[in-house]
Amino acid sequence: MELMSIVEVARQVWVVWLMLIFLGIVFWAMRPSNKSRFEDDAMIIFKNGNNGENGGHAHG
Repeated sequence: MELMSIVEVARQVWVVWLMLIFLGIVFWAMRPSNKSRFEDDAMIIFKNGNNGENGGHAHG
């Protein structure tokens, strides 16, 4: 096998592998069971550390 033919096969396999990874991540992110987790993660910036309550001042 020539080096250029190996490179060509590797490129084709790499594209397929990246597409599978991308589609897997999209599938995982769009699952309805993950909605509450993502909503909780989106509210992290608003939590102040006092028993996980929302709102209030985070400093002093």
